[in-house]
Amino acid sequence: MSIEARLKELGITLPEAAAPVASYVPVVVQNGFAHVSGQLPFIEGELATGRLGADVSLEDGQAAARACGLMVLAQLKAAGIDLDRVTRVVKLGAFVNCTPEYTDQPKVANGASDLMQEVFGDIGRHARAAVGVPALPLGAAVEVDAIIAIASE
Repeated sequence: MSIEARLKELGITLPEAAAPVASYVPVVVQNGFAHVSGQLPFIEGELATGRLGADVSLEDGQAAARACGLMVLAQLKAAGIDLDRVTRVVKLGAFVNCTPEYTDQPKVANGASDLMQEVFGDIGRHARAAVGVPALPLGAAVEVDAIIAIASE
């Protein structure tokens, strides 16, 4: 089954790829790997903001991480990469805007990790970092970056 068919089966519509908010490019492809810059969580067109452990619930944090994962996929497509060329999701980095005592960053990051496994199956299983931070760009609740192995055209 193609990834596009899988997305449709899962009822997933990818968002429009967001424009960079500073001086960087969303995706760099080098030596068979797509390095995707940190993506912010847009849910129904609105940026999910706030801090875990303060005003954002674990469930909303997971939804924000999932939205970041969707944006990673949207950025790949916007860069002209057919999602069927993905041979492995190598690594995700999840940054969680949270209070100092908050310790559920791995559970929040599961929102993005679970999405990759739903979409890509076993090749969606990846290495990961889940890090708590005191602030993220634009007040986002979560940010996720990625390294994705892709087959040559």
